[in-house]
Amino acid sequence: MRTDTVREAAAMDFEPTPRCKALLERLRNFMQEHVYPNEREVEAALDREVDEHTAFPAILVELRQKAKADGLWNLFLPHGEYGAGLTNAEYGVLCEEMGRSTLVAPYVFNCQPPDSGNMEILAEHATPAQRERWLEPLLDGEIRSCYAMTEPDTAGSDPTGLACAARLDGDEWVINGRKWWTTNALGASVAIVMAVTDPDAPKHARATMILVPIGTPGFNLVRPLANMGHSAGPGHWEVAYEDCRVPAEESTLGARQSGFKIAQDRLGPGRIHHCMRLIGVAERALELMCQRAKTREMFGSALGERQFIQDFIALSRIEIDQARLVCAYAAWKLDQVGNRQAREELSVAKVAVPSMALRVVDRAIQVWGGAGVSDDTPLAGMYRYNRMLRIGDGADEVHKQVIARIELGKVPAAEPVQPVPVG
Repeated sequence: MRTDTVREAAAMDFEPTPRCKALLERLRNFMQEHVYPNEREVEAALDREVDEHTAFPAILVELRQKAKADGLWNLFLPHGEYGAGLTNAEYGVLCEEMGRSTLVAPYVFNCQPPDSGNMEILAEHATPAQRERWLEPLLDGEIRSCYAMTEPDTAGSDPTGLACAARLDGDEWVINGRKWWTTNALGASVAIVMAVTDPDAPKHARATMILVPIGTPGFNLVRPLANMGHSAGPGHWEVAYEDCRVPAEESTLGARQSGFKIAQDRLGPGRIHHCMRLIGVAERALELMCQRAKTREMFGSALGERQFIQDFIALSRIEIDQARLVCAYAAWKLDQVGNRQAREELSVAKVAVPSMALRVVDRAIQVWGGAGVSDDTPLAGMYRYNRMLRIGDGADEVHKQVIARIELGKVPAAEPVQPVPVG
């Protein structure tokens, strides 16, 4: 074992802190009392009630007020000024619990993506005026936001190649281009748009983040994109920016040309948050698998007595525990050294955890049979909602490339093999 690895192992402690344990107990009680009993109704209400003027359905507004009153609010923010001030490792324990209700619970506690990531970069990079206009109502849960980076005609995993452009015309940015997979655009109040403002600059300095209020002339919702057949609710949207004008001074987020850096600031914690929630997804899927295995009979005996079902269950437990440790280590490393120095650990988690969760959900679907692929159980929704996470925030293949390059850089090239003389 390398010396630096020994030092790290000695310093790591994954036992939840006392404040984390206290929050976890309150969170679990709240979810048992308020989230699980209303889960289906909230999902239906999101699809039914959200429109261009409605950010949250009525039942969700009510649940959010209860969560805020109970102090279970903005738990993801490490900034003590704005949120609970938890570390990534502490939040991971809570995030796993929220992930058990993969769509509803993050909304209830104002921890839903992409708002969580947007609030993080607003807290870090916004001006006081921008914080007052956008961050404060987001923190209060009054509005939603969306994030526009991915484009239909450029590689989504390479934000240095964006085509959507913004040019200065006097004191205004004029934005032209297309974005898609703009998550939760319907009902949002502001979009954070990554646009090319300096096309001749080095590739990591071409883009700038720009705040665009929804409803600005030239901001056009084109169509919702179906995520494995589901396109209702806040959704994922294609958006056309057509001579969309915003005041440059009040709309530029952070410094001009810092779009790539801000995107990386946003994506690092966002990736680990997704992985943390997916641990909860897998845990709930395993529970459902075991419930079905104990109560469903086939050919005269319970499914749980069959060796192949026991193999499903055992493999799922092994894989969940492995993934949890990978995730916990990445969160710990992120807390210690930040995004850039933890990029390998974040990439390892981003590859390992979504694939694990989908395997566990798939096994649970198999055990439930026809009910598993219907919406009579949460399983189909778990798979449908989370499959995109092997693509979003960097596809598996891109993260594998990152991991491989870092590993290759750790090891010196071997000396050329000298031929052995013969005879």
